[in-house]
Amino acid sequence: MAIKITDDCINCGACEPECPNNAIYEADILWKMSDGTSIQDETERSDGGFSDEFYYIATDKCTECVGFHEEPQCAAVCPVDCCLDDEDNTETKEELLAKKEKLHKS
Repeated sequence: MAIKITDDCINCGACEPECPNNAIYEADILWKMSDGTSIQDETERSDGGFSDEFYYIATDKCTECVGFHEEPQCAAVCPVDCCLDDEDNTETKEELLAKKEKLHKS
């Protein structure tokens, strides 16, 4: 299951540098698959969680930190607990590990 940032976000930015997949973006910034990954797709996207009001997580890049950390780091550092499970985007641990491998090929 991917993580989402709710509208309780105070735009503090604590979560952004913690994401090992560079899946967290500021409001109004379109995300790219190539940001912080080995994938060379430079296309800017507004799908996958885009927000024009607060930080958001690009669902296609979120692995819930599986393969990197024991828990999602965005949720661990969020001062207002607005990084929550995204019930609309559920994935198994195996699927999340496969996504991690796809994002970070050597």
